[in-house]
Amino acid sequence: MSFLDIERRPGAIADACALVLIAGVAVIAALTFSDYGLGWDDFTHSQYGDLLYSYFSSGLTHRKVFSFVNLYYYGGGFDLAAAAIAKALPFVDVFDIRRLLGGLVGVIGFVLVWRAGRRLAGPWGGVAAVALLMICPLYYGHMFMNAKDAPFAVAVAGVLYACIRAFDEFPQPSPRTVTLFGLFLGLAIGTRVLGLLCGVYLAAAIAFVLAVECVRLGIKPALLRTLRFTGLLMLGLPLAYFVLGIVWPWGVAEPLNPLVALKYYSHFWEVPWREMFEGRPILVPDMPRTYVPTLFSVQMPELFLGLAVGGAAGAIVSAFVGKDTPAKRARLVLIVTAAAFPVLLTVITRPVMYNGIRHFVFVTPALALLGGYAASWLWQKAQGLPRLARGAVAATFAVGLAVPAVDFHNLHPYEYTYYNHFVGGIKGADDLFMLDYWGLAFKQATEELDEYVEQHRRTLPQGRKLRVAVCGPHFAAAAELGPRYETTYDSKNADFYMRLGEFYCADVKAPLLVKVEREGVTYATVYDVRGRPFPSVFAAGQ
Repeated sequence: MSFLDIERRPGAIADACALVLIAGVAVIAALTFSDYGLGWDDFTHSQYGDLLYSYFSSGLTHRKVFSFVNLYYYGGGFDLAAAAIAKALPFVDVFDIRRLLGGLVGVIGFVLVWRAGRRLAGPWGGVAAVALLMICPLYYGHMFMNAKDAPFAVAVAGVLYACIRAFDEFPQPSPRTVTLFGLFLGLAIGTRVLGLLCGVYLAAAIAFVLAVECVRLGIKPALLRTLRFTGLLMLGLPLAYFVLGIVWPWGVAEPLNPLVALKYYSHFWEVPWREMFEGRPILVPDMPRTYVPTLFSVQMPELFLGLAVGGAAGAIVSAFVGKDTPAKRARLVLIVTAAAFPVLLTVITRPVMYNGIRHFVFVTPALALLGGYAASWLWQKAQGLPRLARGAVAATFAVGLAVPAVDFHNLHPYEYTYYNHFVGGIKGADDLFMLDYWGLAFKQATEELDEYVEQHRRTLPQGRKLRVAVCGPHFAAAAELGPRYETTYDSKNADFYMRLGEFYCADVKAPLLVKVEREGVTYATVYDVRGRPFPSVFAAGQ
């Protein structure tokens, strides 16, 4: 883009800023993706990807993927893509591929939110939306290592973008918009069956348009326009079904399989365990209705939270009393519904909740869009103020972005464990909530243990593997440790004990070899327990 273009085209400076932000975060992702450790689900998801690859490469005859643990109830598009790349690049570690691919998918999400925010709230609204999503720990922290929730969030962001385009073109969405709608809807439902919620968001917006146009135009003209719009948009459903079949073949093996999956996940299928919430270890089926709202209030950066809430309030007001066309205002109904409905649904139904709010990564693009809407409105109002006041508004926004960005730097690569200053950061949250519940800190812990072993190998047992008792994700620990070690639950015959810094792991009185910490909070430790047997790797009562 030339300087003349910037001067001539309205919003070009804002677009340039957005592109710089996205390019910057893409570079950061490329430089840091390998820093992220393995979690509880990495191995099973990599196996799922291999089975999906075998299914397609066998001509749809190798059907073991349809009975692999319970993962066939999920789509595996991300896992399939990672497996295919790993087959093409066998000299690259599959988990490095998964981390880099996660970063790439996350960057696509930033692009979608920028484009959606630009349509919703103008060029600077798009910049604000993408900037807010970049400081969202739930999105940024998960995009590298969450094979389900982060890609699902990106797919939902794509559906929202396509729907915003459609309402901009009401009552006749273009073929390109219909194609985008079908593509992203298929990816959303094919990644997690909860993608069906996108139908709720769209239905709310369409109902709003119909109601308002009935008042303005009469029932028959309004109904005809709405049916025309809906019918044209539904032309994307065959494409959605095709895409769904690629990323989730079990989902189309039988017509009702998506509903079977929805029913399956509506009931808890595992042996319950306890997680820390508000300072108490609670069985996950017994989490209070306040679980999700509370964690959103303490895990979102203050600027993100304030603008999202303000944007939601402003969007509701603008939708019902604004002067835009009904279709334009329906976009606001769409985004507010996408941000609020999933949270309200959990408050009302009280499902089993665990692992913080990682299952709600898909809500963050809508929240960022509402935040961008609020930021754009505030900036427009600030234009009538003196230059110094406008500078103060801009500086407040910049500081609000910079503070969590600095926190991210200090926490790296555990950005997903961020807590805001309302709760005192991770220090204040340490005794109240779960932090590294996925065990990413084992990567750094094993690296430092390996350094210790290299320096002291003459004093260590010879002729056998070193036994490491583990409290945390065993498969991840085994992969990070390598072939010279053996992971075990046996706390009586272990050489070392590696534990997460979570409440359910037993403390021991033994020489401390490794301590992984951020801002004074312990994420993982490794002890020398040779000759120091202890009852269990789990704390009493766990």
